[in-house]
Amino acid sequence: MKKIILIFAFLCTAVGFSQTGVIKGIVLDKQSEGPLVGATVELLDQQADTGVITDLDGRFTIKDVPVGRQIVRVSYIGFENTTIPNIEVTTGKDVLLTISLIESFNQLDEVIVTTETNKDRANNKLATVSARQFGVEEVTRFSGGRSDVGRLAANFAGVSAPDDSRNDIVVRGNSPTGLLWRLEGIPIPNPNHFASFGTTGGPVSAVNPNLLKNSDFITSAFPSEYGNALGGVFDLGFRKGNIDDFEFSAQVGVFTGVEAMAEGPMGSKNGSFLLSARYSLVSLVGGGAGGTSATPNYSDVSFNFDFGKGKLGRLSLFGIIGTSDIEFLGNDIDEDDLFAAEDENAFVDSQFGVIGLKHQLPVGKNSFLRTIVAGSYTGNKFTADRLIDKDTSQERIILYTEADNSESRVSFSTLFNSKLSNRATLRTGVLVEGYKIDAFNRDREKQPDTNGDGDPDLFTFRDFDENFTIFQPYIQGQFRLTEKITFNAGMHSQYSSLNEQFVFEPRAALNFQLAPNHKLNIGYGLHHQSVPFPLLFLNEEVNGELIQTNRNLDLVRSNHYVLGYDVKLGNDWRGKIEVYNQDIDNAAIESFPSSYSSLTEGADFDFDDDKVSLINGGTGFNRGIEFTLEKFFSNSYYGLLTGSFYESKYEGSDGIERNSPFNNGYVVNALAGKEFSLGGKNKNILFVDSRLTFSGGRYYTPVDLAASQQAGFEVLQDDLAFSQQYDDYFRWDVKFGIKLNSRNKKQSHRFFVDLQNVTANENIFARRYNRLTNNVDQIDQIGFFPDVGYKFQF
Repeated sequence: MKKIILIFAFLCTAVGFSQTGVIKGIVLDKQSEGPLVGATVELLDQQADTGVITDLDGRFTIKDVPVGRQIVRVSYIGFENTTIPNIEVTTGKDVLLTISLIESFNQLDEVIVTTETNKDRANNKLATVSARQFGVEEVTRFSGGRSDVGRLAANFAGVSAPDDSRNDIVVRGNSPTGLLWRLEGIPIPNPNHFASFGTTGGPVSAVNPNLLKNSDFITSAFPSEYGNALGGVFDLGFRKGNIDDFEFSAQVGVFTGVEAMAEGPMGSKNGSFLLSARYSLVSLVGGGAGGTSATPNYSDVSFNFDFGKGKLGRLSLFGIIGTSDIEFLGNDIDEDDLFAAEDENAFVDSQFGVIGLKHQLPVGKNSFLRTIVAGSYTGNKFTADRLIDKDTSQERIILYTEADNSESRVSFSTLFNSKLSNRATLRTGVLVEGYKIDAFNRDREKQPDTNGDGDPDLFTFRDFDENFTIFQPYIQGQFRLTEKITFNAGMHSQYSSLNEQFVFEPRAALNFQLAPNHKLNIGYGLHHQSVPFPLLFLNEEVNGELIQTNRNLDLVRSNHYVLGYDVKLGNDWRGKIEVYNQDIDNAAIESFPSSYSSLTEGADFDFDDDKVSLINGGTGFNRGIEFTLEKFFSNSYYGLLTGSFYESKYEGSDGIERNSPFNNGYVVNALAGKEFSLGGKNKNILFVDSRLTFSGGRYYTPVDLAASQQAGFEVLQDDLAFSQQYDDYFRWDVKFGIKLNSRNKKQSHRFFVDLQNVTANENIFARRYNRLTNNVDQIDQIGFFPDVGYKFQF
C-alpha cells in the first residue's frame, strides 16, 4: 500500500497542471435519426457560457474546454431542450457525443421544456419499459466489474450473477440461455472467450468496452424488433472513431490484458476508423484469477470502419474476432479447482467472430432504411483424457470426452423507420438468420461397459451437420396520444424451418406522465425462444439406430407483464419500482414423470446429455418486485442502490412445483463512488469506488452419496431436485485510482487498483461428488483477488 501511495504522489508532481480538451459530436432528431442543422450547443457553468451551432451534417465542435466535469445544453426551435451533465473532459482524448432531441408535442416558436439525458432511458426510442442505457464509463468505473458488460448488468435491478468465475447473468429468474446478444442491430452468438455450445456467458468477455457507445439493456416486454429470447436483451453498438484527429491509447490490466487502440479520420467524407487489439495477461499473476490454477490464453480484435456519408448513404464495416485456449493438466490442478480434476488432462480451444456490413440510406427528410449483412461464427473444442488408477503401477490414460461444436450464421436485417409526425413514429423490418450447426460429442460419463474392456463405452451423443433458417418480421409504432401519454405497440413474428412453427407475438407499452416528476409504465409482451441447441440435437439409440428425438420440439413460450413507477427525486436523483410477472409454458420435459425441465439448463459449460424423447409441456413462472435508487454522477460523487425480491419456480412432467436453480430469492447491490480533485487547478482526479452485493443462495439438487460411490460417478437425487439451498452470498469490492492530465500535451493517464472480495468471503460454488475422495466435497468460489490496471491516452 505504501508503494502505491508513493506512485500516486510521484505521478501528481510529474504531471502538474492540466490544459484543455475538446467536446464534439452530432445532434439528431430522436424520431427520424436525421441531423438537426443549426442546433445550439452550449457549454455551461463557465465564466462565460460558450456556444456553437451545428453544421449541415448536425455536427459541432467546442474547443478549449477546461478539463474536468462539464455540462452541455442543446436547444433547437420546435424541440425540447436537453442538458447533458457530468461530461468528463481530459487532455488525452476528445469527447465524442451523440445527442438526440425529441420534437415538442405542440409546435411552439420557443420551447422551454428541458430534460436531462439519464441512464434510465434507453437509446432505442421504442424501448420504454424495463430498459436502461449504459456507457463505457460505467463499465470501467464500477469495482469488481473487470471491464465486462455482463458483470456491469449484475448491478442493475432484476439481475443476478450466480458465479464469480463466469459472467452468465440471470434476468428476473430466467436461465442465462434466455439472453439475446445484439451488436449493431443483429443477433450474435455468445461473445465470450471459452464459450461453450448453447451458452450465453463465459469466464472472460470478448467485447471491448472502449469501443462501445451508449448501449441498451432490456429485462422485460421487449419492443417488437427483438425476438427469440425470453430473459433479456443486450443491445450493443460501436461508437465511431474521431473524424478530425488521430488518437491512440494503450492499457494493461489483469483481466483485460494488454490493449492497444487507434482511431482517426478516414477518407474525404467524414469517415473514421476505430481499431483495438487485446491479449491476455492472467498468466503473469499466477493461478486463482479465474478459479483455476491453469493458465488461460485469450485475445481479441475489434473494429468499426465508417466510410462516411455519400450519395448512396452511409456505409460501415464492424466486427469482433476472438480466440482462447487453456490446458488443465491433472498433475498441476488443485483439489479445489472450479473447472478441472486431478485425474484428467483436459484441453479447451474456442473461437468467436462476427463481421458485418451496415448501410443506412435516408429516405426523404424524416425516414431512413437501415440494412445489415453479417456473418458470425462460434466454435469450441474440448478433449479430456482420464488417468485410470492414477499414481499406481497400473496407471493408464484413455480418451474420456471429445467434443467439437460450431455454429455458423449468416444474418440479414433490414429496417425502415419513419417519423410520421411529431406525435407518431413507425418502424418495420425483417431479420433472416441462416444457421449451420456442426456438432460432435462423445463421452464415457455414466455409460455402461458393454464390450467388456473394463472401461465405460464411448457413446456418441451428438454427431450432425444441420442447416436451417429463422425468419423474424416485425412492425411497431410509437404514438404520443397526449403530452402526458405515450403508447407503443407492435407485432413480432417468428418462423423456424427446423420445426416449421410460425408464431405471432403482440407487444405493447403505455407511459403516463402523472406529474412533472412522476411517471407510470405498463408493459406486456409475448415471447418465444427455441429450446437450446445442445438439447435439440441429442442422439437417442432406437432399435440400434441413433436418432435425434428432440429436434422437432416447439418453441418455449413466455408472457411478460410489468408495472413500473418512476420518480425524479431531484436534478440528479431518481427512484424506480417495478412489479413483474412472467408465465412460461411449452418448456421441454420428459415424457414420463420426472423433475426435469429445459428451464433449469444454462448456468454452466454443459447441458444434460441424457434428456431424449422430450415433449413440450413444462411450465414455470418468475414474479417479483424490484427497486432502484440512483444518484447520477454530479458534485463529484454517485450512488446506486438496487434490490430484487422474486420467486422463480417450474414444473416438470411429475407436476410438482419446484424452485428453479435461479431462484436466489433476493439480490441487493449498493454502489458508491467519489472523486477528489488534485493539483493546483484541481484537474487531476483521485477516485474511490465500492460495491456491496448480498444475495440468497442458489438452489441445488443433493448428491446421492451411496449411489455415487457404487457407480463411480455423481448421481443426484432427482426426486429432490433443487430442494436445498446454498448459504447466502456476500461480496465487497473496493476500487481506487488516479486520473492525470498532461500539462503541455494531448495526453492523459489512468491507474487503478481493484480489490475484489476484500473480506475473502467463502461463497459456495458447488457441493459435488469427488470420485477421488469418494465423498461430497464443497468447492468455494474465488476468494480475495486484486486487479490492477493502467491506461495511457494520447
